[in-house]
Amino acid sequence: MSVRDEVLVGPAALRGLLDSARPVVLLDVRWALGRTDGHEQYVAGHVPGAVYVDLDTELASPPSAAEGRHPLPALDDLEASARRWGVSEDVTVVVYDDAGGMSAARAWWLLRWAGVEDVRLLDGGLAAWTASGGGLEAGERIPEPGTIVLRSGQMPVTDADGTGALAADRSAGIVLDARAGERFRGEVEPVDPRAGHVPGAVSAPTAENLGPDGRFLDDAALRARFEGLGVDVGAWQPGDPRPNLPVVVYCGSGVTAAHQAAALASVGVTATLFPGSWSQWSNDPDREVATGA
Repeated sequence: MSVRDEVLVGPAALRGLLDSARPVVLLDVRWALGRTDGHEQYVAGHVPGAVYVDLDTELASPPSAAEGRHPLPALDDLEASARRWGVSEDVTVVVYDDAGGMSAARAWWLLRWAGVEDVRLLDGGLAAWTASGGGLEAGERIPEPGTIVLRSGQMPVTDADGTGALAADRSAGIVLDARAGERFRGEVEPVDPRAGHVPGAVSAPTAENLGPDGRFLDDAALRARFEGLGVDVGAWQPGDPRPNLPVVVYCGSGVTAAHQAAALASVGVTATLFPGSWSQWSNDPDREVATGA
């Protein structure tokens, strides 16, 4: 299996998984900033067998100015949710949404962070599934409870201090801001208290990981994109004296930054997530804010 195939699965490959002997748990993570109808969309039609996941309540702790809009959930809470979804040891988990993976990637990252080994994003999401001839199922799916035991810390995280220190020293690594360019530049800020970005961060809008069809760019295009942003992609090989330079990713509240982490993982780069992201940084009046390109 290629590195990309460990992160992404297309509709045809998903059908193969569903037809195999290995158990598969499908998670529908439809969510968008400012909308609350994800569950209603799920009930109207979802990939057959999928279980609905509520991003705000199951993939995050309650918001606060100190921790951001989507703090990481407590491990016990995440474990209870994962068991509700039917996750056990030795299963394949496939997550999807209807937005190119922008919200589903949060579930992908959290489950990987919590030690679930085989978690993949449906490349292209619900649109790719239906375009390939896949049918939909209406109503609610209640699976048999799972037995998974989660272990936190299996994916790297950092805090505001670590993010700021790395952004200030480009020789040590790079910090990527996954929000839209106009939010990075400080031209608009729809939800957080101050507009702008972490000083020294590089603008890397998550939407540019995708092609016009809503699927991830191919490996060569993703590598070129990240190399152009200054990421140390593929420079390290076993036996080299140093690893790749670190990459920290953040966004508004740690949701779409997980999509950036997934795109990087698909080309072999392990990124570090700043979960509090801009919603935490901008709420701290002692932290400097940069604006402009």
